[in-house]
Amino acid sequence: MNLEEQIAADLLRIKAVFLRPAEPFTWASGIKSPIYCDNRLTLSDVSVREDVENGLASLIQRYYPEAEVLMGTSTAGIAHAAITATKLNLPMGYVRSGAKDHGRQNQIEGRLLPGQKVVVVEDLISTAGSCLEVVEVLREAGAEVLGIVSIFTYGMQKGLDRLAAAKVKNYSLSNLDALAQVAVREGYISEQEKNQLIQFRNNL
Repeated sequence: MNLEEQIAADLLRIKAVFLRPAEPFTWASGIKSPIYCDNRLTLSDVSVREDVENGLASLIQRYYPEAEVLMGTSTAGIAHAAITATKLNLPMGYVRSGAKDHGRQNQIEGRLLPGQKVVVVEDLISTAGSCLEVVEVLREAGAEVLGIVSIFTYGMQKGLDRLAAAKVKNYSLSNLDALAQVAVREGYISEQEKNQLIQFRNNL
């Protein structure tokens, strides 16, 4: 089993991913989806958390070896950025969804120097809007954003197009295609339901 399938199996086992092709979930955006992913649950399972953080560290070492700082997305990416930064002996911080309205009114928390090479740590990428907002904040602060690492991506065309337009690369531990394959193999869903999942993603 490769890393993408291992992480997919982990997510399914701890029920961080719910698959309901016959009874879709409603996302915050209003989209009716046959899949719901809650990667926060990976923090609560010691073995899965270890798989995830080792995987993220490995992606950074492979694709962004010159990284100087890790920045988590608020809020789901913060813990993963902290644990992965500890494994890599790197400083970390995080980017708020908006500037504070008190104190120093920071949007970037943690020390970030102009010109530092940054990798953004995200838990989940769908349309890529939220992580690209983080990239923009970091760029405006003078950082050199090398790219993004994430736990899971749906692989939606809108997200891929947005990342390409912003000239940002993302490397994910797993994705919808790998998860659908594992879900069929391990009996979570049927082949027909797998096709529904892939069709849902391709139609967005």
